[in-house]
Formats: sequence, structure tokens, C-alpha cells
Amino acid sequence: MTNNTSVLGLFPGQGSQSVGMGHELVESSELAREMFEVADKALGFELSKICFQGPPEKLTETAITQPAILTVSSICYKLFKENPQSPTLCAAAGHSLGEYSALVAAGSLSFEDAVQLVHKRGAYMQEAVPVGAGKMVAVLGKEIEEIETAIEKTDGVAEVANFNAPGQIVVAGSAQGIDSFVACLENPKVKELPVSAPFHCSLMKPAEEKLAKDLEATSISPAHFPVYANYHAKPLTEPEAIREALRLQVCGRVRWVESMQAVIGDHAPTKGLEFGSGKVLSGLMRRIDRGLACQPIGSLTDIESFA
Repeated sequence: MTNNTSVLGLFPGQGSQSVGMGHELVESSELAREMFEVADKALGFELSKICFQGPPEKLTETAITQPAILTVSSICYKLFKENPQSPTLCAAAGHSLGEYSALVAAGSLSFEDAVQLVHKRGAYMQEAVPVGAGKMVAVLGKEIEEIETAIEKTDGVAEVANFNAPGQIVVAGSAQGIDSFVACLENPKVKELPVSAPFHCSLMKPAEEKLAKDLEATSISPAHFPVYANYHAKPLTEPEAIREALRLQVCGRVRWVESMQAVIGDHAPTKGLEFGSGKVLSGLMRRIDRGLACQPIGSLTDIESFA
């Protein structure tokens, strides 16, 4: 049953990072300072310094980006919950690594464990494919069926990695496979993404196998509210189902459109809140379902304005 404050939590993934992220929060909040200290200690290096000062090329390293985004998202959610007027989320979803942030918010993963997991996840994904051997491209203005038809004709590895919004689908694979895919696509409008590896495709299998061992060793608790999984767009609450979904999403497609459609159908939220740096997911929601307004929660001003 929903009410007038049925709120969906959204947690961004890689690409939402920027130098300076989290700095305003730390200047104004003891809680934010403490959480960055926990992250720095858990990782064994000054994540905070890289977030606040860069350089940009360091912050965009996958093994740095992932814990950076998770830390800022987790701080924003925690500060939001400190306000007694803040509603409890009816459900949550996170884009790729954002699924870990959503699970921290839901009480399934401890913040410290999640920071370490996504740091390792980023390192494993980077190591899985040599730099330059893989590519990811965003395909604009095409239906999923047309893309899958072109993939069938492709020579090499090319797979749908992200179904982000109608008309915005990401394909990942080997450099040869992606070049072949683009050649097979009729009137292609594609943009190569500035990523260090081809995420969410079968080339990430070595990363999945390594991460599976870390996930097995990690304590996972039942979620306080359902978190919709990237891999199958279904709600997760039970620990073993969460563990399995986190393993499978390394190579699996990010079914963002299906996840949003499922959570809207199940919970009819009246508001979406995007916790963390940037407003990528709020933009995608406008293309998925214009009826659900989303608001970024990335600063103390955002939190205060919502309250």
C-alpha cells in the first residue's frame, strides 16, 4: 500500500564522479567527515583527498571511482535519514555499482564492507581486459530489437551492457567486436564511452569469478526495503539472492528501464530521490516515465529543500 510520501531511492553508478565531490558535505557535517575517515581507513589510502582534489585521471580509475561514488551516495542518504521528517524509502535501485550503495541504504551491506567490495570490483574489472582491447559505445535513437539484430551479425564479442532509457542503449565487447557491430548497424549514431574496460559483458568473467569469493566472505543481512537488481529487474530482500545478483551483474546487462518499470508498477512511488553526485538517473527517469519526478540529493541544501 502506498501513501502520499511513497519515495523511491536511486543511487548512481560510474560516470557521475567529479573532482570536489563530497567536499561541501565534509565542510558542513561531522557525519560526512567520519564516513570519509572510515572509507580512507578501509581502503588504506586517502580516497577523500582524491575526491576533493583529484587529479581527474586518478578519480576516473575504476578502482577509485567506484568507492568514491558509493561513499558520497551513502553520506547523502545517511544525512537525509538524520532529518526526522524524512520518509522511509518504499524501494531502491542503483545503477551498476550503485546497487551496492542501495544495499548499504537498505541495511544489507555495511558501509565499510561495501567500500572494500566495490574497490576490489573496480580493480578486478580493470584487470579482466587489457586497456585498449575492449570498447563500450552508447547507441542513440535505436530500439533494443534493432541493436540485437545487428549484434547477431557481428564478428567478435558485442553484447548489450546497459538498457538505460528508450533511445539510449550501451553495447560492450572486444574492440574488434564493437567495430564490427557499428558496421552492421544501419544509420548508426554511436558515441564511444571514455571507459577503461568493457563492463557488463562476458569479457568480465574473470572479474566475476574473483568477486564471487569476496562476496561469499561478506556478511549480508536482509534488506529493510526491496532493492531492484540490475541483473533481472526483480526486487531483492534475502541475503543469498542479493549475493547471487551482485555476482551475476558483473557480466550481466544493466536492465535499468525494466527495473524502473518494475518498481513503479509494484510501488507507485510519488517521488524519486537520487542520492549522490550528479543527476544522471533523474535525467534517465524523464525518458522512462515522465510521471515520476526525481530530485537530486547531493548536498545539504538539497536535503533541506526536500524537508
